Amino acid sequence: MLLQKLGFNIPINAWIVFINSEFTLYQAPLDSPIIFPTQINRFLKKLDRNTSKITQKHRALAEKLVSLHIQESPYKQLPTYEYAQLQKGISCKMCGGISVLIEGKTCICTQCGQQEPVESAVLRSVKEFKLLFPNERITTNVIFDWCRVVKSKRKIGEILKRNYKIVGVHQWAYYE
Repeated sequence: MLLQKLGFNIPINAWIVFINSEFTLYQAPLDSPIIFPTQINRFLKKLDRNTSKITQKHRALAEKLVSLHIQESPYKQLPTYEYAQLQKGISCKMCGGISVLIEGKTCICTQCGQQEPVESAVLRSVKEFKLLFPNERITTNVIFDWCRVVKSKRKIGEILKRNYKIVGVHQWAYYE
């Protein structure tokens, strides 16, 4: 539809590609344009073998599509929230529960029993924080408060130093 509006009448072939290796579709029609996980590599190799000449029309289409690219979604309607309103703590990567305890170097969810190394749980929490507060700086104090269950600021600082670049010194230091 978009290509026709732009004045391009290029034939389009469409396929449905299932990427989940644990997915099974029973009784799928044999003539359907479906690519299953076990067929993806073969399909991509077949596409690579089908080379064609790129014409000026293709280049014009590519330039037009690039010019229409939208960086920010106009449909983004996020609820308003403030840091103080949000429940702090490390969430379970399996069930999403916030009842996570630390035993040694392992986070353990008291709801589902899922275990995860403290470092990966803290790094996941940093990503969540950055998603929720993209304009805030990542500091040891902020992440210590955000994670709550890690009882040592020093441990948070060590994890951040290993995985991020430090900018600044002492109390003005933050991580990128």
